[in-house]
Amino acid sequence: MRIGELARLGGTTTRALRYYESLGLLTARRNSTGQREYDEDDLRLLAEIRSLTGLGFALEDTRPFVECLRDGHSSGDACPASVAVYRRKLAELEECVTRLEAARDRVRAQLEQAERRGRPCAR
Repeated sequence: MRIGELARLGGTTTRALRYYESLGLLTARRNSTGQREYDEDDLRLLAEIRSLTGLGFALEDTRPFVECLRDGHSSGDACPASVAVYRRKLAELEECVTRLEAARDRVRAQLEQAERRGRPCAR
């Protein structure tokens, strides 16, 4: 399939595909006229990339998953490097949740203080 079809099937743009190719996440083959050609394996790689970036993973974090699929595994997270990325991302998310909970608690305390002082002025 050509780049436009891959973009359409993968729910992205040709520009994004060229960018993924420049990063080495996708590898297009060229036909006799120099046009990019892709196959179902590339669509699968693209789906993995899009799924992970949809969860908030950086493009570079998708690399171990893509490589795992390229190595013939049935799932991009079947390799230790992919699991390590999951662990790192989960730790980042847990840290973010902790910061958000602390901010929520501070705002709640400020609100409670404001409410104890009395009714806010009406504007």
